Amino acid sequence: MAEHALAGQESYDPNRLLDTLLERMNLKNDAALSRLLEVAPPVISKIRHRRLPVGASLLIRMHEACGMSIRELRDLMGDRRTKYRLSDAQGKPKPTPEAQTAQASQPTHLH
Repeated sequence: MAEHALAGQESYDPNRLLDTLLERMNLKNDAALSRLLEVAPPVISKIRHRRLPVGASLLIRMHEACGMSIRELRDLMGDRRTKYRLSDAQGKPKPTPEAQTAQASQPTHLH
């Protein structure tokens, strides 16, 4: 199984983040944390074993649950990146078949 980009960073330690959340929220175990964050227990396990990165939506859930800033949460797990690179395709809605047909029928004008 391929590792995600963060897993290769020496400073990356998702366990520190998860353990801090357990302590701050007075939770007994990862199952309680998964219930609080509304994710399946295997998600927490995969993060602990570095098979799954902590995604943006999970970071937001962590922030909402414990009140720590996203920066603090990222620092706890050793994510020191300051910039994110997104592909051009990310964040853009897929064109509907109607939009593709309309776009194809429009004449292109070159000036």
